[in-house]
Amino acid sequence: MEQLDRITQQPGIMGGKACIRRMRVTVGMIVGQIGAGRSVDDILTDYPYLEREDIMQALRYAAWRAEEREVTLASQ
Repeated sequence: MEQLDRITQQPGIMGGKACIRRMRVTVGMIVGQIGAGRSVDDILTDYPYLEREDIMQALRYAAWRAEEREVTLASQ
């Protein structure tokens, strides 16, 4: 896996969740925004201290973590 140098985890920041550059913006917050239909540009407008690469790395990190475990989905 490529280096994700913008994703940090520290016990004292946001309960140890994966964050962007030690800020109080979690990977989960970014993924949730994208899942809700927000665009990268929308997120950058809402969080002007973030950079496009922060969001891209958050999405790559989430995709990598999703591959690490199997999730049983409810059948319809």
